[in-house]
Amino acid sequence: MNMKLTKLWTTFSRWIIVIGAIFFALFPVYWMVKISLVGIAEWTPAETLWLPQKITWYNWAALFIPRGTLMEMGWFPGLMESEMVSTTATHAVLNSLTMALGGTAIAVAIGTLAAYSMSRYRAGGNFLPYLFLTFRMLPPMAIIVPIVIWYSTLHLFDNRIGIMLLYGLFPVPFVIWLMRSFFDEIPKEIDEAAIMDGCTPLASFYKVILPLTRAGVAVTALFIFILDWSDLLVAITLTRVRAVTVTVQLGLYQAEVGSLYGVMAALGIFAIIPTLIFGLAIQRYLVRGFTFGAIKG
Repeated sequence: MNMKLTKLWTTFSRWIIVIGAIFFALFPVYWMVKISLVGIAEWTPAETLWLPQKITWYNWAALFIPRGTLMEMGWFPGLMESEMVSTTATHAVLNSLTMALGGTAIAVAIGTLAAYSMSRYRAGGNFLPYLFLTFRMLPPMAIIVPIVIWYSTLHLFDNRIGIMLLYGLFPVPFVIWLMRSFFDEIPKEIDEAAIMDGCTPLASFYKVILPLTRAGVAVTALFIFILDWSDLLVAITLTRVRAVTVTVQLGLYQAEVGSLYGVMAALGIFAIIPTLIFGLAIQRYLVRGFTFGAIKG
């Protein structure tokens, strides 16, 4: 009987801990969703309101529909012009998607080739991999100021191509270290067998080794995409109008009444969606990534 009670109490305690952890992790997301669905009167109420009292879709509509269009169509009556959003987030969302995806492609392409050469041919010996990692350990502010001067000289300031290049080059050390661990898991005999069958070293990489590391490439690409998509330092320093990203756009929602918290919360929730879609799209590769070492032996 005591054994059953002990087992029951252990199970109950585990569930309490799991539920508590889930609540702790998801409550901020719930609060953002709640703020994004209410009007200005409920953004900072005198007393805490756990549930929305009056739902409005204005915060979400304002992300993609210009203020003039909303006023002409007569949507959301009762809102004063000073309370309405002057700029939409469409431009920022497209900028972030373009630059994050482009930067991810550049970083994965360069880092994967470098990691393969270090894993198979010991390129740079033991010094070069740690040198790349040291570059990434530098404080961002130590290198962003020279980059601002350099970009201003080259007319790359507030330029999508310029930001994309930085998004592709900054994460290369992470890609090298992540992909190198995946390549090290693959026996070198596989490369040698491919070369004996007539493949060149480059063909062996593309036709044999790279397909075996699809899970590693997917995991690395997701990691780099999240880094680029959520970047603030580079975007806020090197953009003004044309290359504004989602993270910068969040801080632009100001009006005469103060910060537009509802619209900011809506954009914050929307910013989560691309990473979720990316993660779900490569889910099967993520699962394979956890069992990648099974190919050894």
